[in-house]
Amino acid sequence: MKPYLSLVIASICYAQVPLPKATLMPTTATSYPFMSASHLLKPIDLAKAGYVEEEYILSGNANVYDWADDGKLTVRTANAPYANRILIWRPATASKFSGTVVVELLNSARRFDWAMMGGYLTDTILEHGHAYVGISPPAVAASLQKFDPTRYAALSFANPAMDAPCAGAGKGKGAQPIEEGLRWDMVSQAAAAMKSNLPGQPMGGFKVQAIYMTTQAGDITTYINAIHPNARMANGKPLYDGYLVKNPPAAGRINQCAAAPGAMQRALRDTDVPVIGLVAQGEAQAGLANRRADSDKYRLYEIAGAAHIDGLAYGTMPAFPDEIAAAGTAQGSAEWPFNAMCDPPVPLLPQMLLKYAYNGALDNLDKWVRKGVAAPKAARLDVMDGKLVMDAAGHATGGIRSPYVDVPIATYHTVTPGPGTCAELFSVTPFDAAKRAQLHGDQKSYVGKVNAAADKAVKAGFFTEADGKRMKAELAK
Repeated sequence: MKPYLSLVIASICYAQVPLPKATLMPTTATSYPFMSASHLLKPIDLAKAGYVEEEYILSGNANVYDWADDGKLTVRTANAPYANRILIWRPATASKFSGTVVVELLNSARRFDWAMMGGYLTDTILEHGHAYVGISPPAVAASLQKFDPTRYAALSFANPAMDAPCAGAGKGKGAQPIEEGLRWDMVSQAAAAMKSNLPGQPMGGFKVQAIYMTTQAGDITTYINAIHPNARMANGKPLYDGYLVKNPPAAGRINQCAAAPGAMQRALRDTDVPVIGLVAQGEAQAGLANRRADSDKYRLYEIAGAAHIDGLAYGTMPAFPDEIAAAGTAQGSAEWPFNAMCDPPVPLLPQMLLKYAYNGALDNLDKWVRKGVAAPKAARLDVMDGKLVMDAAGHATGGIRSPYVDVPIATYHTVTPGPGTCAELFSVTPFDAAKRAQLHGDQKSYVGKVNAAADKAVKAGFFTEADGKRMKAELAK
């Protein structure tokens, strides 16, 4: 038995998570990391920001777990080998490092790595000297190996129990060669490696003081509910110090053969570190059943006027040639990365409100963890008869307010007509000059209202001072 395993009556008691083997992958003219900052749909100039990019292959042993309805975690298969890659953007020198690391469990919706949350958070990460780490899920291992067979030859999440019964796989499917259940220990070991401060490990020589996990998928709920209580450092402290959860989702299956999580497992639970869930107006109606009360370690922020997704999330997708190399195809074009147009067509716009809301939530999480300043509580969006209450401009009432909805010069749509992603996409219908004048008077009066609303939102603690200034400048135009 490995020293980090401690089984008591078939349940897990935490012990120190082991360090994986870390192999730094060189970047050359002919071989570079998939989703490299310079090879995105909208490239990021890390050098200009004083940052460097590193990629590591992490390898080690991981358990596959079972998870009972009562929350008990047991080992299904112990000590199976894995190898995965992580991508790091960090300050070039330790003196410029804030001590904070933001870890994104990368999105695999298109069969390759996609830094969806990175699209919102990268600017504030670079401004504050934080580090960003993207962790690939098992589902993209094949696409990475297709992209660069030599660079990613070692990647493996081989199923250690191909012959075992696999009820959760579905009728007639059987066990699959890749076992996604190996990712939980891998994600824990990645954090252990970063906090070790050891030479040769990711972030070696950089004193990591706090690590926060973020993503929009159910992986984060599964990790918080099932894995976090058992994933510890030698001193008993958690590996992840906080969580920023996009539209808090229900937990997913813990291994490919497991049944779907039961009611006790699905909902996001309290844990011993701060968690901030952020829900855009466009996500709130469908997620009303997942609402839960704030607690000593939990805050829920619902953002009036914000859609589920917008152009900022797509800028951090890999460049089209790399998408095609990895997946064999790419949707649409770099300007419109979808197979179908909305009806009527709309541009793929950035929604700065959602970006600023995530920036504020990350800032609050960091202060909560590192300074002990609890994040402010927020009012919920108003609901009547099971539906969000809308104002005359077409925005939800209640929730976290901003100048965009309190001093509106447009309707910010959280649902756009058309197929596929359109239903979740941000779009805008500007008011005409007459309506703007009717609502806000002349330009001087309008700017005064915007400045007052921005100051109020910043004072309430939901947006950073820097973003408050950006709101004022952006809306004054």
